[in-house]
Amino acid sequence: MRALVDIFAQVFRSIGANKLRSFLTMFGIAWGVASLLLLIGLGEGFRSGQRRSLAQLGQDVIMMWGGTIPAMPNQHTGMKPYKLTVSDAEAIRSQAANVRNVTAFINRGDLKQVSEYSSSGGSVMGVQANYPEIRTIPMAQGRFLNRDDVADRRRVVVLGQKNNKLLFPGRPSLGAFITINGARFQVIGVAEKIGRGNNDGDNQRLYIPLSTMLELFPITGENIPQDSVSSIQYQPLTPDLNETAKAEVHRIIAERHGFDSSVKDAFEEWDTIKSERTVGLIFTAMDVFLGGVGIVTLALGAVGIINIMLVTVTERTKEIGLRKALGATKRSILTQFFLEGLLLTGLSGLIGIAGSGTLMFALGKAMGNNQMGFDPPRLVPWSAAMAMGTLVLCGVVAGLYPASKAAALEPVEALRKE
Repeated sequence: MRALVDIFAQVFRSIGANKLRSFLTMFGIAWGVASLLLLIGLGEGFRSGQRRSLAQLGQDVIMMWGGTIPAMPNQHTGMKPYKLTVSDAEAIRSQAANVRNVTAFINRGDLKQVSEYSSSGGSVMGVQANYPEIRTIPMAQGRFLNRDDVADRRRVVVLGQKNNKLLFPGRPSLGAFITINGARFQVIGVAEKIGRGNNDGDNQRLYIPLSTMLELFPITGENIPQDSVSSIQYQPLTPDLNETAKAEVHRIIAERHGFDSSVKDAFEEWDTIKSERTVGLIFTAMDVFLGGVGIVTLALGAVGIINIMLVTVTERTKEIGLRKALGATKRSILTQFFLEGLLLTGLSGLIGIAGSGTLMFALGKAMGNNQMGFDPPRLVPWSAAMAMGTLVLCGVVAGLYPASKAAALEPVEALRKE
């Protein structure tokens, strides 16, 4: 035990005897580790932010809207618009074998909402009972619309988080009544806040049964079916079947509206599954790039460590010869240099990890909830382990190799070295 204490004392004396060199060595290690962790953490922040944004829309959602089709078969100049309908959604539900869930809704932003305390102008959505199964709507109070509400055309409403505050400032809203363009509705639920920052579009919505919406506030216009809807949204059986499900839906919609399903411009849609894959590829490339930059920085730090350790051992060859002349063993000499390299690199690596972690934490606090599509950078454990392992290995090997050669010399030869 005393021998180990003596070795550590010698290690600290050796490090203290070359303060500037030790500082530069530790700074290079800490900088390399911190740079690598911060760059990889930034890439992961972008990736997780995009995943979160897509997850707030819903899981595996494909969105479709009405489009335009040739006014006459095989005609490409004159185009006419078409609207999706509730019956289209029912046809998809019954005929598309690779679609597991489908919903239709109407979205209108021209309906005035009034409570006994205030008024609001958010969008009103007429939805089916399965809407939360496809789109993300967490509930803060009460409940969402159910099948009985839709079947009985009940005049009930679920408020978005911001609309709840606008219509009932500081007052309870559950069980209260509001009017939508003069029609009276009872509040049965309040949704939780969706999204972050100032993007309040989703939070300033009201949800009423689709059947009630079609009865009171249908989409109107020339040659528009009575059951027209703003959008149909659906989920494939599995994410890998998204293209198969889209082909089935295209065929059904084309048959029902009298055009060829091969006319791709006739479909207005957004496949969030495909978008997520694309985003994943982009951020994987970003991770590779940022990680590459970090590894280069780390390599430069490792080269600096190796150079400094080589110089240190070369300068101390006489010291090694003197210690051997006084009876020190090769093992004790190598142990000292091993502990010296381990202490320098290990302590510096921990400082780099702590520094990068502190900076990432501060960035997260500074960003708060105002980030849009970007999460704060976060410490990635595997990158920290890789950085520490690489630099400690470089430092230890760079110290042990020349030290072992010097320790193998006869004491007289070692003392002669310049």
